[in-house]
Amino acid sequence: MRSCRFALTWGMGYRDLEFCMSDSVQPVQFIPGKNTPMSPHLQVWKFTVTMAASITHRATGVANAVGMLLLTAWIGSAAISDEAFNAVNGLLGSAFGRLVIFGFTLSVMFHLCNGIRYLLTDAGKGIAKEEATKTAWAAYIAAPVLTVIIFVAAYAAAGA
Repeated sequence: MRSCRFALTWGMGYRDLEFCMSDSVQPVQFIPGKNTPMSPHLQVWKFTVTMAASITHRATGVANAVGMLLLTAWIGSAAISDEAFNAVNGLLGSAFGRLVIFGFTLSVMFHLCNGIRYLLTDAGKGIAKEEATKTAWAAYIAAPVLTVIIFVAAYAAAGA
């Protein structure tokens, strides 16, 4: 074995790399879509609840960011003026606004439940297929239950 030099090419760009390999190493050109490996496709894999939980976790992360913008607008409007606060509060207090707040709360609760699931998985708990499936279902069940509990408590506290 000796040190040899060759270039890996990707499209039109070149990147020189040093490797310790035998003399039989030849330059390799990777052509996207031709000889590069493809990721597994949904047609190959059976769709499972753990896959859905992973996808939903990412989607709720994005939804939470948008929801935080709404929350920031609501708090910011209180700092601007009474008129701005009343306008935003009127929008969020409407039927559509309450539906958006319910969806935001559901998104936060799912992200929380599934995040706890991921923390347990990172700690080595629930990695087996059966356990992972059960915890994914638990996240899907717990999120709406927690959301309803939060809304019942909020309406009870507000006297609505």
